[in-house]
Amino acid sequence: MVSYQWTTKEALPEFEAGHSGASRADSGEVIQAISKSVPSFFGGSADLAGSNKSNVKDASDFNKETPEGKNIWFGVREFAMGAAVNGMAAHGGLHPYGATFFVFSDYLKPALRLSSIMGLNSTFIFTHDSIAVGEDGPTHEPIEQLAGLRAIPNMNVIRPADGNETRVAWEVALESEGTPTSLVLTRQNLTAMDLPKETVEEGVRKGGYVVFESDKDAEYLLLATGSEVNLAIEAAKDLEAQGKGVRVVSMPNWNAFDQQSAEYKESVLPAAITKRVAIEMGSSLGWHKYVGTEGKVIGIDGFGASAPGDLVVEKYGFTKENVLNQVQSL
Repeated sequence: MVSYQWTTKEALPEFEAGHSGASRADSGEVIQAISKSVPSFFGGSADLAGSNKSNVKDASDFNKETPEGKNIWFGVREFAMGAAVNGMAAHGGLHPYGATFFVFSDYLKPALRLSSIMGLNSTFIFTHDSIAVGEDGPTHEPIEQLAGLRAIPNMNVIRPADGNETRVAWEVALESEGTPTSLVLTRQNLTAMDLPKETVEEGVRKGGYVVFESDKDAEYLLLATGSEVNLAIEAAKDLEAQGKGVRVVSMPNWNAFDQQSAEYKESVLPAAITKRVAIEMGSSLGWHKYVGTEGKVIGIDGFGASAPGDLVVEKYGFTKENVLNQVQSL
């Protein structure tokens, strides 16, 4: 097992408020920085490196001619990749990672499960995280995958809302001892939130935290992950303009949040605020433990569709107008 003492942690990229980028691309920037400061960082993709943004740009490929190479070409063999990553993690001395599209996570599910059972520091990168992939259609649009991964005990499943949450997600993965990490990343662009670095650091590590709070005492609570956090903040600003009190919570890592103290969880999700809406482009399964019996979930409990990503997202109700309608119906 590798335990990291960050001496060059400050070298990891930070993203200014308003920065627009897909979390897979922001992750790619973080990977370049990690590779320069963590010699034991080593991995690759199941034939999707260009899409996953997972290769180290200034490193050679790992093969018999260049055993010092850092980029592994696993081929279209997702389960073999997961098994190899676990094997390297079990051996020790490395922090290995493997990458593919999120919808293909099912192909390596036995390896994911074993990494949790064995308490390995394996990291798995899953990009193209939702129906926003659009034209690829239902076969390539993840729906039930988030719920499935979250159901695995001892697995950190982190779906970051912007580049800075992505950076901290990587820190969590590298520093983890006894818990593997799955990073669920977007193809669609995300806008970096205007939050202090310390707030994001603590919030992502604790799994959930407040990212927007109106001046008026909150009557409504919006919860979201990934790109939907931006959507929740947009809706919250409209509600605030209407004179309503609203709080937005980013919930990137349920596993971590559920392990926090009752006091911390109450500080983020006060029991007194019962008007709650969760927003996530995936199965609604699991969200009800956070929204309660009086809350609502804007999710997807069917398969996706083939059309431009923006149209698919709109068709399934992930718009500011629909969020406002759901909030006002409570």
